[in-house]
Amino acid sequence: MDIDIGISKKDRKAIADGLSRLLADTYTLYLKTHNFHWNVEGPMFNTLHLMFETQYTELALAVDLVAERIRALGYPAPGTYAAYAKLSSIKEEQGVPSAEDMIKQLVAGQESVVKTARSVFPAADKAGDEPTADLLTQRMQVHEKTAWMLRALLSK
Repeated sequence: MDIDIGISKKDRKAIADGLSRLLADTYTLYLKTHNFHWNVEGPMFNTLHLMFETQYTELALAVDLVAERIRALGYPAPGTYAAYAKLSSIKEEQGVPSAEDMIKQLVAGQESVVKTARSVFPAADKAGDEPTADLLTQRMQVHEKTAWMLRALLSK
């Protein structure tokens, strides 16, 4: 059945493509944060272990919201590691970095998600896609705040 929500197929496709990149970034950051939760060590262990758990839990919920918006626009949501590797601007960590390097990588990851979300905004705005614009605004707010909180741990 055709989709008739007041957004052209071409615009829905452009938005869904951007949201697919956002989904890939969000999932990759989720995986990285969960990895760091499991493997963090050092004097900040308890603080970081709990903080990372809060963050990966929030990211796990976010991937569902982004994927469901893609589906509502009429397109399949990417859902494989191979697809995410192609679409994500965030690189996976191959080893176990120090706690400080984990924090730095997660700041960069949070900021990458913000930039990806921001890059989708023009297509959503052009199409008058308020639900996507609202989702993007919420995601940017969460990621900017999380990046700030992580950066605060690095202050001396």
